Amino acid sequence: MHIADAIVVGGGPAGSTCAWKLREAGLDVVVLDRARFPRTKLCAGWVTPRALANLELDPGDYPHSLMTFDALVLHWKILTGKFTSRQHSIRRYEFDDFLLRRSGATVRTHRVREIRRDNGDFVVDDVYRSKFLVGAGGTSCPVYRTFFRQRCPRRRSLQAATLEQEFAYDWQEPACHLWFFNDGLPGYAWYVPKANGHINIGLGGMAVQLNKQGGNLHDYWRKFTMRLKKRGLVDCDGLRPSGYSYFLRGGVETACDRNAYLVGDAVGLATRDMCEGIGPAIESALLAARSIVTGSDYSLAGIAQLSGQSVISRHLERKFAG
Repeated sequence: MHIADAIVVGGGPAGSTCAWKLREAGLDVVVLDRARFPRTKLCAGWVTPRALANLELDPGDYPHSLMTFDALVLHWKILTGKFTSRQHSIRRYEFDDFLLRRSGATVRTHRVREIRRDNGDFVVDDVYRSKFLVGAGGTSCPVYRTFFRQRCPRRRSLQAATLEQEFAYDWQEPACHLWFFNDGLPGYAWYVPKANGHINIGLGGMAVQLNKQGGNLHDYWRKFTMRLKKRGLVDCDGLRPSGYSYFLRGGVETACDRNAYLVGDAVGLATRDMCEGIGPAIESALLAARSIVTGSDYSLAGIAQLSGQSVISRHLERKFAG
């Protein structure tokens, strides 16, 4: 049996960040993930300067694809305007692998099936044992399923569903574009160019609102890609988007139960205006690591629910989350 101080289930930004800080404090950490890294991960790849600062990562020192935008182009039905805001785009295929390797943790490709408590420890599939357990496995995290489903219920009204695709493309427009509520979509669509000739396009909406109005994301996708083609942004055939689901920030302010912790999308921390998930995931991971190392309380109260504090952010929160 592999015995460690801490087991982290999930090797994405939340899991690797928590493992990184635990390793810095001298703990023996094993990260379990069902995928072998580097792996494809659906995500627009929008990373804020604050997220990079929390990772202690200077954009100039990052060794992979990174593109910087000094403004976002926002489309609100018939209105279009530029919103000054420095942001970055990365490819999750590269970013997640980089962070996981940097963590210094032992990484094992392993699909977690069963977790049980045993004399104050956690035992995973009778193969791994540890005193601390961190659930960073996203919406379907087995740590959430085993220990937190009743304690931290997710609000169905805060569930977002997405369709997106990332692919190699010789894009000509270097700006990031966001379209809000076009064609009745209860959410927004995006065009995010990436360095080294890649692009991510996608759209997402609130699942409950989509169901109420009988909306189908594939129908919105067809209209969206037609708009991209008409604007000369993306013109290619044979696009085959994939989808996933996650939760926006609800009323949960703590996710800790006797040395078991939840971080990132396993809790449901995406912001309620821009549905940003990477930044809050990293912040929660840092807080969980600090709690494990110092014995301090683990609280999510200090993690912002909005990506911005502007009037538009408040309006988006009301429109998305109800």
